[in-house]
Amino acid sequence: MVAPATLRVVRCGGSALHGARAVFSADSKYLLCASGDFVKMYSVATEETLRLMGGHADLVTGVQLNPHNHMQLYSSSVDGTIKLWDFMDGIPIKTFTVGSKLLALYALASSEDSVFVVIPKSGERDTFQLVSVKLTKAAGQDLEAKELSVVLDGVDASPKRIAFGREGEYVASVKEVNLQVYFFKQRQLNRFSVSATRTKGGNNHFTCVACHPVEDCIATGHADGKIRLWRNFYHKKEYTFSTLHWHHDTVMDLAFSVEGTSLLSGGVESVLVLWRNESDRQKDFLPRLGSAIEYISMSSDGALCCTLHTDNRITIINSNLRFSKSIQGLIKSRDVKTGLVVDPRTKALVLNGEPGHLQFYCLQSDQQLFSLDIVQRQYIHQAGLNQADLVKVAFSAQGKWLATVEEREEVTDPELQLKLWFYDEETQSFKLNTRINMPHDDHITDMCFRDMDELEDDSLILVTAGRDCVFKVWVMVEDTDPEAQQSVSWSCDFVGSYHNYQATNCCFSEDGSLLAVSFEETVTVWDSVTWDLKCTFCHPPGKIRNICFGRLTCSKYLIGATDYGFLCCWNLLSCALEWSAYLNVLILQPDPLSEYIAAVSWLSKESSLFVFKPNEPRPIYIQRNLCKEKIQLAAFVPRDEPEMIGSEKYLWLRRSQLFFLTDTQELMTLSTKSLEERLTPSSKQLAVEESLPVTPFSLLLGKHRRQQSQKDTGLGKPVRNKHEQDSPAVKELLHTPAHVLPSASFLCPIFINSLLISKENKSAEEVADEVEMESEKTEDDSDEERDVTEMEQEDASPVELLGEMTCKLSKSQEKELRKIRKIDYSWISAF
Repeated sequence: MVAPATLRVVRCGGSALHGARAVFSADSKYLLCASGDFVKMYSVATEETLRLMGGHADLVTGVQLNPHNHMQLYSSSVDGTIKLWDFMDGIPIKTFTVGSKLLALYALASSEDSVFVVIPKSGERDTFQLVSVKLTKAAGQDLEAKELSVVLDGVDASPKRIAFGREGEYVASVKEVNLQVYFFKQRQLNRFSVSATRTKGGNNHFTCVACHPVEDCIATGHADGKIRLWRNFYHKKEYTFSTLHWHHDTVMDLAFSVEGTSLLSGGVESVLVLWRNESDRQKDFLPRLGSAIEYISMSSDGALCCTLHTDNRITIINSNLRFSKSIQGLIKSRDVKTGLVVDPRTKALVLNGEPGHLQFYCLQSDQQLFSLDIVQRQYIHQAGLNQADLVKVAFSAQGKWLATVEEREEVTDPELQLKLWFYDEETQSFKLNTRINMPHDDHITDMCFRDMDELEDDSLILVTAGRDCVFKVWVMVEDTDPEAQQSVSWSCDFVGSYHNYQATNCCFSEDGSLLAVSFEETVTVWDSVTWDLKCTFCHPPGKIRNICFGRLTCSKYLIGATDYGFLCCWNLLSCALEWSAYLNVLILQPDPLSEYIAAVSWLSKESSLFVFKPNEPRPIYIQRNLCKEKIQLAAFVPRDEPEMIGSEKYLWLRRSQLFFLTDTQELMTLSTKSLEERLTPSSKQLAVEESLPVTPFSLLLGKHRRQQSQKDTGLGKPVRNKHEQDSPAVKELLHTPAHVLPSASFLCPIFINSLLISKENKSAEEVADEVEMESEKTEDDSDEERDVTEMEQEDASPVELLGEMTCKLSKSQEKELRKIRKIDYSWISAF
């Protein structure tokens, strides 16, 4: 693929999956949810992302199935548009422009040509209203939808605080301590309120609302953990309510089952509660769901429900309250202290996940591969507690070793732990090898492995730098303890310092022979064998913020950035400053597979990207105003295969791809491909295959292909079927929808002809076999003469045929082989 003239900044992951309530497809095979400014479609069976529907210019705030066509989907966005999608194909059918910001979306079967949305009230701040939007049926794809009718004033902007009941007969809205119920046919509005606080200190503020699908019953959740069931609300004064209470904190969401026989509730306890028959005594629990439940959704058949969590997780649960599937996106922690690190084994991004955990995030699928518990302590969700947190991570060159640093803030002295983890091939996970308490007297600022051949364990070195004004070198030693479970452990081998300055950064050269350590405003270079100080570089003013060595042809250069806005390049051979530039660099990230270095600056509330080679002071690529948010972290991720780049200025993207994380924890990248093209072909094919009906013919076809594949691989031959590959007849027969399929009389000749073997494309071996078979009759007539002649030749030259005597076939065996060759069974393989 040749890259276009310009690169695009593409959001590639990290978007919140809990921005709006998710919906199941009518057959419960797919789950559709909002993800940033995209709509994602997941397979319920495989948890795979099948469709990524983009087109909105801002956050998607609502997704709803079209009640009159279950193969279509409505989505609303803050950009003021409503889109109608064919979600099986991922194609936008129509776009309705409303104009105002759309904060929530509701679609009802009783409203044929309209939907309900929540919009800001014009002229008033922080005031919202529920309106009905008429969707015109005019021709064209981009349409105006300006015909609005106000249903309720003074509603809340949250989608979970408005619910429709009895198939759209009434709508209930909650805000603060007020409940509004509007009846459409009677055009009657009833208002109810509860006291803000109770004598026992409870908080009665409404947090969510749900309506019974059959009966006149409204369930409301409250900030103190109570659930109220309202009845007889047709009367303003004769209404009644009952109370259910289990949650100790805010009730985040409520959902009735399809029949209305049970009620589901969730909150910050990470527990899904099932209330049966609206009774406080009949309830079941599904605990330990990971994080606070933001939304609860039910499938139309009642077989499944899903919960959306604040840590970007989707949990799919069976109707009997049993865990089924889990889809984990990028967990957004409060502060990514570890930075963006690339796992050399899986090429996954590694960063802070749940408290005390490392998350391994797959860039291709936008899902978490797994989570590694580093701290191994129970996290207590309570404000004001000082708990151990993960702050530093480093991988060895091949991903065999992992080093982590965890710390806990204390009033007097910080509590530090350095842990070394070894990757176990049998269990396919990291195991703790060495735990070092208080490796430094103060906070660890940086650490790195020496990137050399890991086949020799003697060459593996870990360096840590700390605020205690020293850097330490850690090496592997044989464990002499007979009761030890592992043969090696880690210990300190060398301690270095420079004029009692704080050590802030450290990195090794590409060949591992030199170590650079920055001490405040000075960069020191050390020999990694003798640990002698070779030279120092100083370029005041300002402390050193980042340092890195050049690679490949630029390995003789050392790059550093200061917090006063200078970018410096030193020549290690001449020990002199090569060049410097005035640039406020926040991030300095070298590409591990090329000479290129990416620098991200922050100036005048604008992030800019500069890509350069150390031997050339002029950048080869500049991208101003990279994104709206401030960029915090960046990382180069190696590609599986080098990408074909048409322009020289984009050659730095050929072998690696640059990803960066914003302060809102949105994951961005510079790419020549759209986000839709990032989905793997197997994922797209899966959506097509799942939509095909299961027939006896398809089952028989799949069984025969599996048997044929096993037979071929058992014979040690590659599985190859030329009739199956790119056969238009088979594709047209199996993949064309039934309602547009041609008649059988038209398809049958094409299908039969596709099974015939063409005589034009014959290999040399087949031609030789054919000539051999044509002359078989002549050979049979003179069979006895040939036998005598062969015996005479073998007697005449035994040494010449010595190597062939062991594998020589008799004449009768050759005749049997020729008969078998005449019978061709290859046409069966097309099935």
